[in-house]
Amino acid sequence: MRNPLFLFAILTLALSGCSLNGNLKDTLKDSLRNPLDKIQPYKLEIPQGNVITQEMVDKLKAGMTRAQVRFVLGTPLVVDAFRTNRWDFVYTLQKGGKTLESRRITILFDGDLLQAVEGNVVAAKPVVEVKP
Repeated sequence: MRNPLFLFAILTLALSGCSLNGNLKDTLKDSLRNPLDKIQPYKLEIPQGNVITQEMVDKLKAGMTRAQVRFVLGTPLVVDAFRTNRWDFVYTLQKGGKTLESRRITILFDGDLLQAVEGNVVAAKPVVEVKP
């Protein structure tokens, strides 16, 4: 044995070749791919709809008029032409093409007065139905 360090270096190089998965041709092919394939376009955060917070929903009280509800929550995104007693507020937040947050609230009226709140953001104290 001339030099143990030389033998160690030879063994290290020989064993490092064993760590390649597949054959050498596939490894070289992957390394020579077009570098533009790795570039992705920037995707913005896209908030859509009415931003509804828990604080806004907590302000809703049974018996509020449509104007008062519109003042608290804003203009509804969807007003059904066939059911005028229902307003839908929808909010989604997307980033990179994936939905991060989604909220939906339905406000039901009896005549001109708030009757019920439904959805995934609900008032801490449930809205009590008003009986005439």
